[in-house]
Amino acid sequence: MSTIVLNEENFESTVLAEGITIVDFWAEWCGPCKMFGPIFEKSSNAHPEIRFAKVDTEAEQGLAAALQIQSIPTIMIFRDGILLFNQAGAMPEHSLEEIITTAEGLNMEEIRAEIEMLEKGNQG
Repeated sequence: MSTIVLNEENFESTVLAEGITIVDFWAEWCGPCKMFGPIFEKSSNAHPEIRFAKVDTEAEQGLAAALQIQSIPTIMIFRDGILLFNQAGAMPEHSLEEIITTAEGLNMEEIRAEIEMLEKGNQG
């Protein structure tokens, strides 16, 4: 599956969509980004049921700033609109696959209940 190019207009609707979205924040000049790119592409081909997306931090500086991207590559994984993973640095293929497997296996009803409890606790 080909990757989706994200920008300020389509970022929110993409990551809030049902299912898993994996976002790679990168830039053309970034050596580690270039090394990670083929790993990301291979994974996108292996998981057609998952949305794989890229944000060019040079072209989308406002979006990168809003998401507090301070180092690239940065990988974020969302499921059903919930941010599950956020890590800077290129990762080997097996690490990306482990994170995908973990995200797929999560009980999202439990995750939403935990978030709700935390939010109620912060209001008190």
